[in-house]
Amino acid sequence: MLIRKAHHFINNNLRCFNSNRTFASIGQLTDRPQNLIEKIVQKYALDLPNPSYKVKSGDFVTIQPEHVMTHDNTAAVMTKFKSIGAERIKYPRQAVFTLDHDVQNKSEKNLKKYASIEEFAKRNGVDFYPAGRGIGHQIMIEEGYAFPYTLTVASDSHSNMYGGIGCLGTPIVRTDAAALWATGRTWWQIPPVVQVEFTGQLPPGVTGKDVIIALCGLFNNDEILNCAIEFTGVGVQSITLEDRLAIANMTTEWGALAGVFPVDDITIRWLRKRIQKLEITRFQNKNLPPALPGVHFKHPRIYTERIDDIKRVPITSSENAAYAKHLTLDLSSVSPHISGPNSVKIATPLSLLEKQNISIQKAYLVSCVNSRESDLQAAAEVIRGRKVSDGVEFYVAAASSEVQQDAEESGAWHDLVNAGAKVLPAGCGPCIGLGTGLLKDGEVGISATNRNFKGRMGSPKALAYLASPAVVAASAIAGKIADPATFSKSFEHASYTESPRISIISTQTSKKPTVTEVKPVISGFPESIKAELLFCHADNLNTDAIYPGKYTYVDDLTPDQMAKVVMENYDPKFVNLVQQGDILVGGFNFGSGSSREQAATAVKAAGINLLLAGSFSETFKRNGINNALLLLEAPELVNDLKERLGVNSLTQRTQWFAELRVPEGIIITRDASGKELKYYQVDVLGQSVQELWVAGGLENWVKQTL
Repeated sequence: MLIRKAHHFINNNLRCFNSNRTFASIGQLTDRPQNLIEKIVQKYALDLPNPSYKVKSGDFVTIQPEHVMTHDNTAAVMTKFKSIGAERIKYPRQAVFTLDHDVQNKSEKNLKKYASIEEFAKRNGVDFYPAGRGIGHQIMIEEGYAFPYTLTVASDSHSNMYGGIGCLGTPIVRTDAAALWATGRTWWQIPPVVQVEFTGQLPPGVTGKDVIIALCGLFNNDEILNCAIEFTGVGVQSITLEDRLAIANMTTEWGALAGVFPVDDITIRWLRKRIQKLEITRFQNKNLPPALPGVHFKHPRIYTERIDDIKRVPITSSENAAYAKHLTLDLSSVSPHISGPNSVKIATPLSLLEKQNISIQKAYLVSCVNSRESDLQAAAEVIRGRKVSDGVEFYVAAASSEVQQDAEESGAWHDLVNAGAKVLPAGCGPCIGLGTGLLKDGEVGISATNRNFKGRMGSPKALAYLASPAVVAASAIAGKIADPATFSKSFEHASYTESPRISIISTQTSKKPTVTEVKPVISGFPESIKAELLFCHADNLNTDAIYPGKYTYVDDLTPDQMAKVVMENYDPKFVNLVQQGDILVGGFNFGSGSSREQAATAVKAAGINLLLAGSFSETFKRNGINNALLLLEAPELVNDLKERLGVNSLTQRTQWFAELRVPEGIIITRDASGKELKYYQVDVLGQSVQELWVAGGLENWVKQTL
């Protein structure tokens, strides 16, 4: 009851954080046509104004997701869960624990952590998948926790992947996960929905990875930032389900909060095939009840009647449903693409990059985006009968133990190992910068993973490119970025020098309202915040740059220790420049990337009172709110600082001093002499944000209410 009150508190008051967003209200029309995203949310929304109310983009809603997955961060969520006074998980079948990130770590400390998670799962009746079973997102697909037309969340940013099977998957953060365990519910603001239409057909030799790499590079100016994507169009039929999973997975890197494909005959056939597979693998899954003699096995989530239901009663967007934007991509104009180096915003056709003779030292076929059976088969076809080039280390890890077993039976695994691939356990490993095979200073790597942020896969002084599994395998044997068509006719493709054909139409416009009302602050919250501006100009400053992955699962770092490593992968000089009480100003799309909570808490630990940016990743913003880090969007100020100060220094003490007048939502800037420079209008920090700040965060607010 108490945590439900906390959710009610947030739902009713967060409107003040960003005043141009809307809420469910009784007076709104109930016959409004909904898109697919809104219809799925409708199924899981609680406490609506009336039974006939239809949710829409912009609404803050209380949701009760089908499932919530946590992985190695389960240990940190357990601490929060106990801290808020909860004793038992309200709906044990809702939670899923999967150990996948630091599985190579055999230290006593890590094994003890893993054992504590397993014991907690057993005590609470939660489905548990141990280290080695596979990456959590792959397990969620294989075991049907992510199922068409359901809403499933995870305390991990790549929960978007579930959209490949027609499930609305979206990330939450650790504090949310703890509250979900306790109450079964959490809050969500339905994001703007962008329709991405695929026209044409995917050509031979081109994969889903090429499609999403191209999209990230073509639309790289935050066109879909903090939106949900609904994929449509005749081109969808030319995309396999595993390629849909890859595309949906990397909508996270594109900047979206979800990416959902339609449920069609391809989806249905895949699900029916899974029933047959689960008949075989059920004996290895300790979460299933023991098989009874003479009783037909029925999987708890993937079974014939449920599949028949979604085929008989499909959920699709209504005619004239509203979308914020309409993007199109002609699949027939897409060729193999490479992402990078060190940015998903840079996409180059393979045919152009290959001519540069870029030598590599490491190649990776790992991660939740591209280590499924078809990916391993593609790489094996390229590498079969050949050897990894001298001076190259080629690392392979299956997305799950089931995938590895299938690859072993088909011979693909043998082909990869026989060529010289180094085998890693099924898990995240080098993708998150943990374990064996990380990039060293000066090295170049090519990877089938989903992120190539500077320093994520090893040294910040290394270069990382992203590509499809076939391109990675070809590069491993060539010793340089190479076209798989050189080694196998199966990957022959047309080479385009022009960009793929795209279009974009904005179908909705919104004007930010002028703030005229002065709102009083609550007791204990400052009327104004004054400090010098510390400027980190970079756009798309990601959470790996803010708080490196190698620290993410070290759960016992103190705030002082976190403050010493903040921004390590962005600018090692930051910790020597930041001062207690500074107002930090970032660029646009600040906090993109993973959902790690420490990216927000480490900034706060460094002494930052207020964080301004041109725009924020919604997930980072959620972490900031929950942890009492004050955030405001100030795009005009960011642009002015870039123009006045330039972008040559990663971090700059600006000699600009700012005062945020909280009741008015105004920032006044002055130079070092005290001369006023300019006024900037920003949102008014709402009452809920103020209360969370005074309490020291949502976790403390709940404890204090107790």
